[in-house]
Amino acid sequence: MYYFHSMKTNGNGGREIYPKPPWQIALIANLKDGFELAADDPPDAGAEYDCQETVEAIAAALEADGHSVLFCSGDHTLPEALANLRPHICFNIAEGLMGDGREAQVPALCELMSVPYTASRVVANAISLDKTRTKQIWRQHGLPTAPFQEFCSNDNVKGTHLNYPLIVKPAREGTGMGIDTGAIVRTPDALVARVDWVLRTYQQPALVEEYLPGREFTVGFIGNPGDPSLRRRPELYNAEGYHWFPVLEIDTRPSVSPGVYGHASKAFNISEIGAPAYLCPANIPESLHTSLFEITQKAAQALNVDDVARVDFRLGADGNPYLIEINTLPGLNPYVSDLCIMAAAEGMLYQVLITEILYLSAERFSLPLRAADYWTDEENARFVGKETWDCDFHTNSASKRLTRCL
Repeated sequence: MYYFHSMKTNGNGGREIYPKPPWQIALIANLKDGFELAADDPPDAGAEYDCQETVEAIAAALEADGHSVLFCSGDHTLPEALANLRPHICFNIAEGLMGDGREAQVPALCELMSVPYTASRVVANAISLDKTRTKQIWRQHGLPTAPFQEFCSNDNVKGTHLNYPLIVKPAREGTGMGIDTGAIVRTPDALVARVDWVLRTYQQPALVEEYLPGREFTVGFIGNPGDPSLRRRPELYNAEGYHWFPVLEIDTRPSVSPGVYGHASKAFNISEIGAPAYLCPANIPESLHTSLFEITQKAAQALNVDDVARVDFRLGADGNPYLIEINTLPGLNPYVSDLCIMAAAEGMLYQVLITEILYLSAERFSLPLRAADYWTDEENARFVGKETWDCDFHTNSASKRLTRCL
């Protein structure tokens, strides 16, 4: 994997003719390394960003399938990077830097520059980050979600029509940010205080929902609607075009935040003291299993989600599952991410998971999926050659991979 640093712009990005694989892939992410907390940032700012271990693992999986991978940061340097690199496709896990639609920033740029990319497209990524808008769409589609209300100020908070206890969340954050045991409120005064804290700390609306007291599950899938017979590994998919992973139950009782799967509990490694218990496959009746899959598929299709997603549920007091949120850019750390835990539980290799996400997106963009000869020496030189790039590299002789661009 290679690391991009700034260079002079010499093109307008994108390729009009797509070769067969292997491809030159731009791996785009926002990394925790180098993130600096600003004075007015919430205490858990940057929690959704990826670690070095994750991008290295994804790159290794793609390279093992014959592709060439270059890492690009999902920041202000990305337009220049894509214009110069002109990758065949981007593997996008970037969370974005700021704004209420930040997870759509990289997809929008890729579309502007006519570069194919993995996972959901612009609108789905923008909407899914907004928990309130997502729940409104689900409700319009007749899907089960807990009663909710959004507050942009503290006016009339005490007059909410919702039934206590309630849970208060930032409306546009992921990775459990802003959610701890204090997020569960049982009185009007506690509700006012928590809404005020969210408004001040995260500078965004507060989403208030009726608290669901039951078990928590997450459902993951790869796939898209349609005939899977021409896919790289068609045997993985059902007739509708989806591959469903085993349901994962998240038991928060042993965690640092019992009853809440928030940022603090997610920060612990699996089996570490303070972490929740991850139970996969979940011990649930077949009727619930079927219901979770059916609701997940409808919830994803309501937002036009592509390639891969993970949907979170909790059971209500009535024992029925209710949608919490959807993650259109689910974590892909091979050791701790929920989706990877599910894939490992069924025996799917990490390389298969990552490359299937790649090939599902390639199928959507009509890139040919059958292997051909490797690129010419000229193509490879353009991609990695120092003569072409205004940057220097250090080579790790042990791994034979370029690991840093100064």
